[in-house]
Amino acid sequence: MLRFDRADPPGPLADWLRAGGVEIELCALDAGAELPPDLAAYSAVVALGGGMGANDDATVPFLPAVRELLRRAVRDEVPTLAICLGAQLLAAANGGRVRVDPDGPEIGAQLIAKRSAAADDPLFAPLPITPDVLQWHFDTVTALPPGAVHLAGSPMCENQAFRLGRMAWGIQFHIETTPEVVRAWAAEDAPLLAEFDLDTIVRRAVAVHDDIAEVWAPFVHRFAAVALDPSSVPAAAAAVDPNDPATIRARLAAEARAARAPLPMPTMRPPWNE
Repeated sequence: MLRFDRADPPGPLADWLRAGGVEIELCALDAGAELPPDLAAYSAVVALGGGMGANDDATVPFLPAVRELLRRAVRDEVPTLAICLGAQLLAAANGGRVRVDPDGPEIGAQLIAKRSAAADDPLFAPLPITPDVLQWHFDTVTALPPGAVHLAGSPMCENQAFRLGRMAWGIQFHIETTPEVVRAWAAEDAPLLAEFDLDTIVRRAVAVHDDIAEVWAPFVHRFAAVALDPSSVPAAAAAVDPNDPATIRARLAAEARAARAPLPMPTMRPPWNE
């Protein structure tokens, strides 16, 4: 598990992984720990969040090595779960783009929405359509890496979740926080969030943690199962070029069929006095 910032500890995520049968070795890069030379001795990679940007190499010297490790994890099909900054690093390492969110920071308890590709995803398929999450980010993935599978979005931040290859997942939101961590983030970032009602945001964020645990603890257990048995995940299908003429024709034909489909008739209700 890669920790980039002591302000974002693994919290309940570590408990959920252990409950799934996974042993955790914490690599605290913020405290000077060295990355492993390779991933041969590890069953999975978990990359946490942090206050720095995914491209802040000038001030955070370990970031290039982290991106290289995440490139190798995708290439070698090492199960990977990357959270917030971790997801941005995963995207940037594999050809995506990360920038300051032009719409401003996304903060507090929010809902995300699964995309259609999530129906076939080993981790996302069982989730509710609009699960609760905790948002706290100023940057965002503005372009997914080539071949990434888009799994979830929101009106403010389209690339909320994605998968690369068979077993590398990135999630822009947080599932690992505690109320204490959220309060600390709010206090630290208060000068940057002067236009926000931080008291209300923190109150709602604290209240949502039970709902987050209900949904995301099983998600982490599923990731742990993949880490313990990667063969349970089928090989990824060949990537489809969205600009291929045949693909464009097929998509337009499907959209035309959907537009011609008759709308279902409303269900008749009995008179109210019956």
